[in-house]
Amino acid sequence: MKRLCAVLLFVLAALSPAAAARHHMIAAANPYAAEAGLEMLRKGGSAVDAAIAAQMVLTLVEPESSGLGGGAFMLVWDPAAQKITSFDGRESAPASARPGMFLDADGRPREHDDAIPGGLSVGVPGVVAMLELAHQRYGKLPWATLFQPAIALAEKGVPVAPKLARSLRQFPAAASMPDIRRLFTKPDGSLYGEGELFRNPELAASFRLIAKGGARAFYRGGIAQAIVDRVQHAPVNPGGMTLIDLEKYRARERPAVCDFYRSYRICSMGPPSSGGIAILQILKMLERFPAPDLAPNSLREVHLFSQASRLAYADRSAYPADPDFVRVPVRALLDRRYLHRRSLLIDPARDMGTAAAGKLHADFAPQRAQERHGTSHMSIVDDRGVVVSMTTTVESAFGAEMVAKGFVLNNELTDFSFEPMRDGKPVANAPAPGKRPMSSMAPTIVFDKLGRFFIALGSPGGPAIIAYVGETLVSMLDGGLDEQKAVALPHHVMMNGPLLLEKDTPIATLAPALTAMGYDVHPASVEMSGLQIIQRVKDGYLGAADPRRDGVALGD
Repeated sequence: MKRLCAVLLFVLAALSPAAAARHHMIAAANPYAAEAGLEMLRKGGSAVDAAIAAQMVLTLVEPESSGLGGGAFMLVWDPAAQKITSFDGRESAPASARPGMFLDADGRPREHDDAIPGGLSVGVPGVVAMLELAHQRYGKLPWATLFQPAIALAEKGVPVAPKLARSLRQFPAAASMPDIRRLFTKPDGSLYGEGELFRNPELAASFRLIAKGGARAFYRGGIAQAIVDRVQHAPVNPGGMTLIDLEKYRARERPAVCDFYRSYRICSMGPPSSGGIAILQILKMLERFPAPDLAPNSLREVHLFSQASRLAYADRSAYPADPDFVRVPVRALLDRRYLHRRSLLIDPARDMGTAAAGKLHADFAPQRAQERHGTSHMSIVDDRGVVVSMTTTVESAFGAEMVAKGFVLNNELTDFSFEPMRDGKPVANAPAPGKRPMSSMAPTIVFDKLGRFFIALGSPGGPAIIAYVGETLVSMLDGGLDEQKAVALPHHVMMNGPLLLEKDTPIATLAPALTAMGYDVHPASVEMSGLQIIQRVKDGYLGAADPRRDGVALGD
């Protein structure tokens, strides 16, 4: 009976991933995570409180995508203070990191998939420190209270979600790693399947320690020692992380990057993420075209968005990096005159082909893309109107394919450029001790012309996050789509290479016309997208979760 009720929760979520509310709302990637967040909102908790509770549950139910062993970026809008800020919980490289750490004995970049499993790819996890910092600023409920739903679920068990079951099937190499196999194998030796009850008492014990001792209990003591032991004694690619690396980690509060698109003010994550800059660049380059030209999924919209994307992704490959190590020219990249000149490179009738980065004062070589899609997103608004947009990750599916104290360790360091130099020039995103790798995560909040909160959104998807969030904004702000239609809209993704069209959807019928315009068109699966949207309306809020994943929006 318990299993039937648990499975029913996922069935209901799949049938109704959208919701309406008057007071508070959460949209998250799993029904159990959304329920945990909603429980905190009902107790009078803040949006940050709800995010913490949801993240803990995601560690249990969506371990292939995020968790205690990963990192996150959080955007917070406080209407009482009229302030938006962002929290940086990106993982950092240990002191043992070196610029050429991902080169082989002959000085050539290693194959990306070969570098992922094991300890070398593991960055110092940042999500726990970031959540504690955000809680100190915006929390209402006691820290320990926020862990109770996750503790109960980890001890009693929770049904394996459809996405987790698919990930175990689709990534057999990860599932064959000793830690992943130990955690997700039943007594009969087979991997857990969809709907089967999964318990994680070791993770429950970790939750209890952090609930009692705060972030200190994660970065010092038994949990920290377990992380270091797994990294240093990994079955493949051992790394050099130490207890000192964990003790030194600090989350950071950073300014958000904000700009106007038509009458809307849009704020997103700045460096070390490239996501906010790239999305704002795309929108600003499209601003000279009238809204009817950007009708969702029309041939003209796909073309114009793709051309602006080429130019933004070209700049992304050269300039964004950890701002504590590299002077990122944020103001120059978002300069109105610069983006107007870039926009004039768009031919309304033809694909421009591979775009080059714009000429700015910084002199860096472009890097090759590395990111994968082990990521999740949540959007939340509380009774006080405080809004959270948070994207969280372990990088690839199952991260570094290792587990410490019940949670998956990230492989975030493979987001660095494997080549520290290209064509005699330095790469901005090269590894260095203590440095945070560039990301594409783009938690975003939109304000209307009166400065009121309007939309919170974000998505997983690796470098395609920029496309998913950007095209969703265009579909809502220019195309007039509501949040439910926007999350389900077929995707087109241009990362300055082939044009990817979501296969088996109506947008795929545009392939012949786009090929005639010069594009190299590829069909693509975009299960990796997982948009979570909350939109303010006259009487409250509307929310929707991407039907490609297990998410749901809940509210009162």
